[in-house]
Amino acid sequence: MSTERGAGEARTRRGGWPGLRAAMALLLPGGAARGAGAIELDANGLRQCLRVAAGGTLGFIVSQLMGWNYGVFFTVFPMFLLGLIPVLNGHVVRQFLGNALINCVEVSLVLGLTQHMPLVMTGLVFALFYTRFRLMARGPLFLFGANGVLTLSILFHFASYTDLDLADLLASNLVASVLAVMIAALMHTAFPDRQPRQPPPGVVKSASRIRHETLIGAVTATASFMVFQTFDLRDSLSAQMATVLVLFALGYPGARVSARKRAVGTLLGCNLALVMQLLLYTQDRHLLLVVTLYWVGLMVFARAHVLEGGGSGVGFGGLTTLGILFGQSLAPGQDLIYSALYRFSSMCVALVATLVLMALLDRLLNRWQATRATQG
Repeated sequence: MSTERGAGEARTRRGGWPGLRAAMALLLPGGAARGAGAIELDANGLRQCLRVAAGGTLGFIVSQLMGWNYGVFFTVFPMFLLGLIPVLNGHVVRQFLGNALINCVEVSLVLGLTQHMPLVMTGLVFALFYTRFRLMARGPLFLFGANGVLTLSILFHFASYTDLDLADLLASNLVASVLAVMIAALMHTAFPDRQPRQPPPGVVKSASRIRHETLIGAVTATASFMVFQTFDLRDSLSAQMATVLVLFALGYPGARVSARKRAVGTLLGCNLALVMQLLLYTQDRHLLLVVTLYWVGLMVFARAHVLEGGGSGVGFGGLTTLGILFGQSLAPGQDLIYSALYRFSSMCVALVATLVLMALLDRLLNRWQATRATQG
């Protein structure tokens, strides 16, 4: 997956702080050409939009009809697999499913053996994050590492509360992972690319840069884990996911750009969710109406995501925001208004704290040649 990583870094260098006006241009028809670093929506791009929107909607429908817990798994996983990975092959499937199985074993062992020893548990969590970020920094197993960081963060977030059923949590993760692969296969069959995709160029990194990216990601992810373990932040999953997704840029300069785009995407996603809530009013129990509006919202942000060239930007931020709000907060007697406002405010605080920590770590690690982020 080094090629996907290289494309993401190239987009980070070309792009920049999109601004709210430029982000809105990505969402509006005919405004794509004005977006910073945007590309044209070709035939392949249109089909990827359809795959992301239809796949995310299908995951939401299945979780709602089956009444499964942890709906966020079923809404976000298809978006991750269809949005960040434009192709589907055996290498991608093996990484995605293999990571899900290994994560369940890791979480079970860490929590089962060391939950009563916070320092030991924190050390093991750091070791798990370190191995994942090293895989991401090296390249070929970037998907395995990235999905591992994201899933481990979510699992540890939920499993830290003793009143939750750990077996149900891990089973939901496995079922959602298998379902996401099945949905992705179905979407690629229903909306195949018109032309073969050209792999982006790979990135050659020095050993010191790999160490730099690995340490800054592992330390920041562990710090996020410690904060969410210390405080009762049960409803702050969106904030925790935001702190993890910006780490996919592998370094402070890229994370700074990603955080700005993530904030804009979350703001737009929250506002769109509020508009949907107002349109639904008291009809939020009618699944057909909810699904229709949800698909429209996903299609809007999928289009922005493709026009940005992929990666965790404004479009993907809006996609995951809708996925979290609908997957976790849409329940009888619970509306999205408070959830949307709370998630945006908590996400902003989390992103600022994450960037401050990453800036400090970046300056510290660059003091030594062995961990300097040199190019090459």
